[in-house]
This record gives sequence, structure tokens and C-alpha cells, in this order.
Amino acid sequence: MSESRITADFYFDPLCPWAWMTSRWMLEVEKVRPVDVRWKVMSLAVLNENRLDEVPEEYRELLETKAWGPVRVVIAARQLHGDEVVGKLYTALGTRFHNNGEEPGREAIVAALKEAGLPGELADYADKATYDAELRASHQEGIDKVGQDVGTPVVSVPGTDGEEVAFFGPVVTPTPRGEAAARLWDGTLLVASTPGFYEIKRTRTAAPSFE
Repeated sequence: MSESRITADFYFDPLCPWAWMTSRWMLEVEKVRPVDVRWKVMSLAVLNENRLDEVPEEYRELLETKAWGPVRVVIAARQLHGDEVVGKLYTALGTRFHNNGEEPGREAIVAALKEAGLPGELADYADKATYDAELRASHQEGIDKVGQDVGTPVVSVPGTDGEEVAFFGPVVTPTPRGEAAARLWDGTLLVASTPGFYEIKRTRTAAPSFE
């Protein structure tokens, strides 16, 4: 008897390089396990807006000047064109921001929108608070599943007892492929679904590898 398909909710901020690495792993997981990824947004700007004085100056500048635009455009695209466009737009944005090293400004956002088959005018929402309520609601949905002391990405799946199993991460580089992706998925679900389990962690010694 084949395994039943499950839906995994993946909460991301398009600017986060580590979420980008994990998202590429999730695409691999879709190939090797009966999993369908549903892409959802969360926001590093929202997550840190009340603790900007606690973060390094360089990161604070990123949050204040660059972090709002891309995620606002993604949420606007979802509101105006449906959930099905989110994954394509995330891939187009992430490839430009992370793999190609493009600045997350209007030029890259417009190009990504067009690549995803969306109107370039959606880039106007980068500077608008039109859908900030929806952005905050999506962000809070993800955070409520794992707690305030984490960031992006958050992955949530149905548990065996009917309750959701959600976790931050995994944080990994380079992206596992094929059977390696399957093993990591199986192991992550195993520990995340263990009652009372909260964290495994070690110091990162490598930067994200986008190859």
C-alpha cells in the first residue's frame, strides 16, 4: 500500500538565504516523498520590528530598508492572483537575490514577476502597506506553530495523531538532493513528531552554498 500524500506548509521570507536553501531541499523532497509543498510567507521585518535595537547594525539596516519590499510583493501577488503563484514567484525572486546576487530592488522584483508570469506593476506594492494585514496574519500563522524564538523557514505538516507538527529549519547547506533529501526529511519528521522534543543545533561553519 502506497503512502498517503501530505501537504507541507512552508513559511518563508524571500530575503533569507537559509530559508532559500531549505526551500530548494523541499523541492527535492517533493520528488522523492509523497509531499506537496504549499508556499506561505512570513516576514523577518515583522519578526524583528520590536527588537531592532538588539540586532547588529548591518542587519538592522537590511530589515529597515530592504526586507519589506519583496515580501509585500509576494503577499500582493497571492491576494490578487491566488496561492498557486507564490511558489513560482519565490523561485524567481530567490534565484535572483541569492544565486545571482542581485539587489532586492525594483529592477530585480519586476524581472522576477515577469518570469513568474505576473504583471510587473505588482512591484508597486513593495512600497505600499495595502496588504500588510494579510502579511502579518500569514506571518503570525507560522509563528504560532513554533513560537517567537525562531525565524524563517517554518515547515508544518499533519501529525499522525491529527495535530500539526511544525519546526524551524532544517538549516542546511548545500541543498541535499535525491536520497539524501529523503533521509533528511524522514529524520526531521521523526524528531519533530517526538513528544517533548524541541531542538538539535550546532554552530554553523559554512555559508549558504547556492550551487
